[in-house]
Amino acid sequence: MIVLSGASASGKTEVAKLLASKYGIVKVITTTTRKMRIHETDGIDYFFVSNERFLEMIKEEKFVEWTEYNGNFYGSTKDQIQDNKCVVIDPVGLKAYSQLKERNVVTFFLESEEETRYKRMLQRGDTVESASKRIINDRTAFARSNICKVDYNIDSEHYSVDEVAEMVFKLYNEKLQSK
Repeated sequence: MIVLSGASASGKTEVAKLLASKYGIVKVITTTTRKMRIHETDGIDYFFVSNERFLEMIKEEKFVEWTEYNGNFYGSTKDQIQDNKCVVIDPVGLKAYSQLKERNVVTFFLESEEETRYKRMLQRGDTVESASKRIINDRTAFARSNICKVDYNIDSEHYSVDEVAEMVFKLYNEKLQSK
């Protein structure tokens, strides 16, 4: 399983999309208590559950990691840990995944400078206010002291998304073969 982490606009989501389209690496489906949006499908975009069910799942230790964001719960379940799957995660989730003993979990941290990430956010249509807020929040969330040891740090600033996806796929396969 490929675990991708990195600050906003470091390329995680785009790399995950390329891993899916070029290499057949499937996105982990996370569980949420958020209301389903019109274009979403249960079991494809998320597993949508009630708050009560989510809390039961926590008690049953079903999650690798979970968080509360904007009044909703989000989490990735242990049954989603499989070869040829990918999850995009924050530093807390990264720490949880890196502590797993499963041989097939390979962790990556995508790195790029603030200025580059800020420009990427504006290019993708984020407002100046939103991009600035995310940069400020990421300074704390993605501070070096909050990033656990990962299998690989990847420079996502000086390489294209295609090149980063290729590196991740190659390193993932090498790591699996060496274990």
